[in-house]
Amino acid sequence: MTKHWFLPKNPNLLGLLCEQATITVDGMHALVAWAAGEPAAADDLRDYEHHADDKKRQLWRELRDAFSPPFDAEDLFSLSSDLDEVLNAGKNLVRELEVMKLTPDGPTREMTLLLAEATQHLADAFVCLGQDERDATESADAAIKSVRRVEHVYRSAMSALLEVDDLREVIGRREVYRRLSRMGDHIHAVADRIWYAVMKEA
Repeated sequence: MTKHWFLPKNPNLLGLLCEQATITVDGMHALVAWAAGEPAAADDLRDYEHHADDKKRQLWRELRDAFSPPFDAEDLFSLSSDLDEVLNAGKNLVRELEVMKLTPDGPTREMTLLLAEATQHLADAFVCLGQDERDATESADAAIKSVRRVEHVYRSAMSALLEVDDLREVIGRREVYRRLSRMGDHIHAVADRIWYAVMKEA
């Protein structure tokens, strides 16, 4: 009788997280293109959001069965989940402007650029996890700095709305700016979790 030995499953969870991050960065680039006046990029963004969802679910399935994950399972789950919220928020932002029949303005374009920059920093941090924790946390800090610049643009844009007489325009733009600010909050949450994960492994 032949005996079968089953080795513990050790999938490349950090690799899957990096793949999700790469798709997210591509999606954010599509968001930037859309904000710069390319309406067709909205379809690209939706496609990237679906691909990122698939990668997230793959990571979660592998995490469930992993014998010895490189980081705490809860941290890996949260990093993936919070990152997923970034692209979800971008997709919802586009839908909101389409419903309100508004086109992206200057502050929207500027904030999307900064958010894409911050997301790239997160992706860089993921690559460094498990290899160079200092570089990982430095990239997380760089993401937070980009988010803070988003908040500067946000406050200026909200202040400028006080000079706008069209109530529909004011209400619509205010909601758009708030959604962009919340995207920054999601990115900040991922950056904080990177720090937390690294500190736990130290």
